[in-house]
Amino acid sequence: MLAMQHNNSSVTAPLPFFNDTHGAKKVEAVACDATRPQNKPTSAVLTMTLGILFNVVALIILAKAYNRFRRRSKATFLLFASSLVATDLAGHVILGALVLRRYSAGTGSAANPVSSFQNASANPDWSCLFLGSCMVFFGLCPLFLGCAMAAERCLGIIRPLLHARLVTMARTKMALALIWLLALCVALLPFFSLGAYTYQYPGTWCFIRVMEGTGAKDLAFVTLFSGLALSSLASAFVCNTVSGITLVRARLKKSLCSRRGSGGSQDTEMVVQLVGIMVTSCICWSPLLVFALISATKSYSGFPAGDRDAYSSLMVIGVRMATCNQILDPWVYILLRRAVLRKIYRITKRKASFKGSTFRSIRWDVGSFQSSEKKNSVGNI
Repeated sequence: MLAMQHNNSSVTAPLPFFNDTHGAKKVEAVACDATRPQNKPTSAVLTMTLGILFNVVALIILAKAYNRFRRRSKATFLLFASSLVATDLAGHVILGALVLRRYSAGTGSAANPVSSFQNASANPDWSCLFLGSCMVFFGLCPLFLGCAMAAERCLGIIRPLLHARLVTMARTKMALALIWLLALCVALLPFFSLGAYTYQYPGTWCFIRVMEGTGAKDLAFVTLFSGLALSSLASAFVCNTVSGITLVRARLKKSLCSRRGSGGSQDTEMVVQLVGIMVTSCICWSPLLVFALISATKSYSGFPAGDRDAYSSLMVIGVRMATCNQILDPWVYILLRRAVLRKIYRITKRKASFKGSTFRSIRWDVGSFQSSEKKNSVGNI
């Protein structure tokens, strides 16, 4: 997903006060034009390029790992992870192209940007509807996939025999298809008159109608979207917590030695990656989900005076943070691999042992100095 970035131009000269209505309208138009988002998509293009590069690198790493562990229990986890990164990559490219198209077309008329944006919000075109549905689809898919990965790994750790009997590659692929289908069904609900997609401030992206004219169906739709997403995050948190506690207890009891070869270290690596995915998703997606739900509720009941602009700014902050999820997710697989974690552990252990040996040598020097002083004092006596 491309970051919906916009740069505000600075207001240079103070505006005079007009008593007449015509002059006041001129002042308002000049002020709106001075603070209107400028179409400078340089940072957006850079964000899109970096996101594509990181996702491609992570996809290559996962593909190589999948070929190496094709017939092991880790294969299902790697298939889920590869699907998540591929979904992130597709969303980054599709949404990025649509947002850049909005930048190139301009976000509003220079003559009257406020009325232009309001007209676009009231009458969204096909590109807005497609962009809004993609926002919902590519927003739900990674959260659903992260939840499914956490549940699969939790079952594999606490009930390995049941996992080996139930979880197969065919069923994993079927689960992937069902996850994508569920997200697609939710994204298409506005086309069946449940909710609506509209342009959001500053006019470069589309999402569920949460700011202007929010109705009961819009409120129900945003509640469904936020509820499913937050439930996925909560379920992933529970499963990862159970998996982590089980692994720690097993390590303390030395029971992992009875399992095959490097199974324990593989489980640890996968749980660490799942925790990284969960933390990244919580940080990046929770603001948008909460802001959208609160904004829709406020809009449905009627915004208090002066609150609409504040909630519009919060929505922009939320969508920018959600954008970061598709850029940070690949780094979970790039950095939290077993080889990288082993190197970090060795470096940390080496530094700790060096500090310990330095501390011991200092203690030895102090002790030898004190003993020599005692001998000298005894000799003098």
